[in-house]
Amino acid sequence: MKNEVLKIIKKFDRINFCHRPTPLEYCRNISHLLGGPDIWIKRDDCTGLATGGNKTRKLEFLMGDALAQDSSVIVTQGAVQSNHVRQTAAASCLLGLESYALLERRVKDSSKNYEKSGNVFYNKIFGTKIDYRPPGLDMNNEACQLVKELKRKGKKPYFIPGGGSNEIGGMGYVDCALEISKQIEDLKIDVQCIILATGSTGTQAGMVAGLNAINIDIPVIGISVRQPKQKQIDSVYNLAEKINSILQGPKLNKNKII
Repeated sequence: MKNEVLKIIKKFDRINFCHRPTPLEYCRNISHLLGGPDIWIKRDDCTGLATGGNKTRKLEFLMGDALAQDSSVIVTQGAVQSNHVRQTAAASCLLGLESYALLERRVKDSSKNYEKSGNVFYNKIFGTKIDYRPPGLDMNNEACQLVKELKRKGKKPYFIPGGGSNEIGGMGYVDCALEISKQIEDLKIDVQCIILATGSTGTQAGMVAGLNAINIDIPVIGISVRQPKQKQIDSVYNLAEKINSILQGPKLNKNKII
């Protein structure tokens, strides 16, 4: 099954941004402090694009698709200090593409430096054009309106949804599922569950679909960073289903989306 999934992955346009494979490290001290179980960390902070992060895996496929469509402008959105926006800005700069980012002001009563430091500072270094939005809007829709405006100006924009979370971006974590499965096999460890943060859903959905496609029954537990539990489960399942249909994997069991 792994070979079949690899063949499907190779059909996608892709740009190599990542330092792969990222390490799978044993956390001896925290495992000891908690009295077990043994805890391992997949170091996707080490992916390497503008200080790294999980969105880099998704951007390999998304930016590959953007270039395949002859796009010259990248449009995305996120919170003010979005890691996704920072990595997208870096990828755009690296490829010589113009980029726009809409930033949602989700944090109340933030300091003046909040919109000047950290990831916002990186975004400006990479030349990304930034515009802000108040909280509570449909940010993907806001970005799509910007895409329409850029098209009217004769540009060729490519829209990347928040978190890079769609079927194309999700392939980054299908690929990561294969990478983790090999590391688990090589290290001869018994992994009983994988725990990750889940927000825009692409990381969890890609991991779920990837493991399902290669018949590895390890629960992927998502800790929701924003949405209520059932809404997040529904969103993860819907995207995982779309990715699974591309992979032609076994039927997904929604009850296993945790």
